[in-house]
Amino acid sequence: MERPVCLIENHEDGTIQVNQAALEILSAITQKVVVVAIVGKYRTGKSYLMNKLAGQKNGFSLGATVQSMTKGIWMWCVPHPVRPDHTLVLLDTEGLGDVEKVNSQNDSWIFALAVLLSSTLVYNSMGTIDQQAMEQLHYVTELTEKIKVKSSEQEELQDDSSEFKRYFPSFIWCVRDFTLQLQLNGKEITEDEYLRNALKLKSGLNPQIINYNLPRECLRRYFHSHKCFVFDRPASKDDLQNLDNMECSQLNPIFVQQTRKFCSYIYENSSAKTLSGGYTITGRGLGDVTVSYVESIRSGSIPSLENAVVALAKIENSRAIEEALSKYEEMMTQYGSKFPTETQEEFLSLDKECHSQALKVFMKLSFKDDNQEFQLKLLEALGHKKATYLLRNEEASETKCRVLLQELSVSLEEGIREGKFSVPGGYKIFLEEKKSLEENYMKVKGKGVKSLEVFQEFLKENETVESTILIADKSLEEKEKKLAEQRSRVEVAARDKEILEKANMELQENLENKEQSYKMHVEMLEKKMSEESEKMKKENEWLIQEKLQEQKEMLERGFKNKHEMLEEEINGLRERSSKAETQTLLGDIFKGVTSIIDKAGDALSKPGLPTIPLGPSPGSYMAPSPVHIPQVNVLCDDLRYDPYYDQRYDQFDVQCYEQYEVQSYGPCYDPCYDPCYNPCYDPCYDPCYDPCYDPCYDPCAPR
Repeated sequence: MERPVCLIENHEDGTIQVNQAALEILSAITQKVVVVAIVGKYRTGKSYLMNKLAGQKNGFSLGATVQSMTKGIWMWCVPHPVRPDHTLVLLDTEGLGDVEKVNSQNDSWIFALAVLLSSTLVYNSMGTIDQQAMEQLHYVTELTEKIKVKSSEQEELQDDSSEFKRYFPSFIWCVRDFTLQLQLNGKEITEDEYLRNALKLKSGLNPQIINYNLPRECLRRYFHSHKCFVFDRPASKDDLQNLDNMECSQLNPIFVQQTRKFCSYIYENSSAKTLSGGYTITGRGLGDVTVSYVESIRSGSIPSLENAVVALAKIENSRAIEEALSKYEEMMTQYGSKFPTETQEEFLSLDKECHSQALKVFMKLSFKDDNQEFQLKLLEALGHKKATYLLRNEEASETKCRVLLQELSVSLEEGIREGKFSVPGGYKIFLEEKKSLEENYMKVKGKGVKSLEVFQEFLKENETVESTILIADKSLEEKEKKLAEQRSRVEVAARDKEILEKANMELQENLENKEQSYKMHVEMLEKKMSEESEKMKKENEWLIQEKLQEQKEMLERGFKNKHEMLEEEINGLRERSSKAETQTLLGDIFKGVTSIIDKAGDALSKPGLPTIPLGPSPGSYMAPSPVHIPQVNVLCDDLRYDPYYDQRYDQFDVQCYEQYEVQSYGPCYDPCYDPCYNPCYDPCYDPCYDPCYDPCYDPCAPR
């Protein structure tokens, strides 16, 4: 961005609105963001500090009159000076306490939004940190009325401040035009010690002391770190009116040095913007939560940290699905140059690699997918993508095989047209030509997964021609012609059986691939939940340590009641932390894994799987293993999928199956005599049905 833009517009009637142009800028930022917001009274030099953080002399409007120049909240996104993978987002807010402002509550909302959106909050004031300065910071005492942690009042914790500290930004107090000596009781002190001394509480319960302590308590309890910078006057009163045009050499050298020190601290120590659970947001995520908070204020409700996280999670998880699918598409498109694959196993190996990378993308971008709703959507979407590319792989194989057969069958086609086979003995010549074509076809590599099917289709297209040549061959007797017809039918049946067995094997491979995908999802889910649990554990431990330090200070200063109150808070935090850890490890992981596994079973029955009749017709024998695959009985149990289904041969129908188990694998069984696999089946040639059977007249019998 070359210049700042207004992020949140503040209208004269006191209403606020998000600027769509600013949202478009944020939506294009996919890096993590460090958000620094500055608040304070108008005409105190806030914009000058923000311009310096942006590395520019001007940008945010400075102005030189008693009127406030900045309205609403303005934004400037610049590359982070020391973190290449981060973007620095600077938020310059409208001056607080503007006498021209109609709605006094508007200042409180501007202050609350600055707190909600930033990872570092800079409070800018003039002179010294005294009681007047603390009273001007009364907005911090109103935060409990402007911000909720939980989405409902019933779920709110009794001590909101302990939760605020978890979510709120770090706090920096900049004191401008500071003219005092940094001394306390005759000793030199640092800027931070100056602030800590100013935040000390007084003992007593009278109203004056309570009012004195209130803003100090809020600053100590709501913000997890407190830093202070003091600045000398930058220039003379006359020169201040032209400050944005002055060179550093024209300014007070001490002020210049103090400004550099401030900027350096911000660059080195300001953290990226995070939400509950330690989720670090990007620019587009910042835009989404901004909309969520502003819309809550516009509707008259109080912004909820939890609601904002839930709303952002839905948006980001949907984006995570899109990104993951794009990754799958990108990789599969690259692998498309390898289509057709020689085997389905090779295709499934490519799919597994693409699926794995897509899942990693989703896991990296998604968060707070508590019920695995979006992960299951991804699982289903990847299944559809896989089916699409599987079909493309098959189509590529079919195309290649048809082109190959067209080239190899030129001689055969010419012989048919020229009548080469319409002579005595022509049938034998035709068979030799066909055999040669088959051998040459089978020698060619890289035909793909549909090579057998396309070849079988080719032969069936020429069945009529072959039959005509056989009938017209006068060198053969009728008996020989009949045997030749039967032999041809048996060859067709054998190829059909081979195709069927191949299909069954591919189906089994497909099922195993699905199981591996489910396992991959479960493993990554367990890993992510464990990492999130560990992150939450560390966050809870950090918060408890903060409270322990606060408790120690209260005890040292003699605030016994506050010490005891903090003891209760700490015990409550420990109890909630222990309960949360147990629920996360034993509850969420189990629930998530169970959800994935449950959906895995449902996915098997969805459209897209091949449906192959695997069982026998009623009264006939069942094909032996490995042709029959029990795992796919979920498909074959329905007559819509299996025209040969018979519950007597269904291993899932235990009562019927056990009764017929022995006879289902009869000693006479042979696929050649099974009508489910051999369209040429004739009971006259079946020793199991024909007591007069003679192998001498059986073309299927071994010689």
